[in-house]
Amino acid sequence: MPPIDQLQRVPELLLERLERQGIFTTGLLLEVSETPTRRQYLSDQIGVTTNDINDWRDEALLLNLASFGQTEQLIFTQARIIGLSDLAHLDADALRAKLQRAARDLAVEPPSDITIDGWAEQARTLEEE
Repeated sequence: MPPIDQLQRVPELLLERLERQGIFTTGLLLEVSETPTRRQYLSDQIGVTTNDINDWRDEALLLNLASFGQTEQLIFTQARIIGLSDLAHLDADALRAKLQRAARDLAVEPPSDITIDGWAEQARTLEEE
């Protein structure tokens, strides 16, 4: 599970508040904010809106995809894909093109077609839940 500080949408002060609540990984964030009631409780505890929590969950879901690491996060960020919802709204060809362009801009190896297809499938599955 990626550490909580890999989330780009969470300001530093709020990261500290999350850590004081015992939330050190994106997996823990997803767990403690699993239901609307839990999201409301967490938002009350750290002084943010439930929309903030939803945005952080969206990004955490992306970071927790299979075969997803720091290099992939850089590529996705370069491609302006920050959360799972950004990924889910792209068809496989558009996603592949954006990621290949971003990898080229960063001078890194792009993800394989199989990996990209897997991410697209995972995004569709998670969005349906």
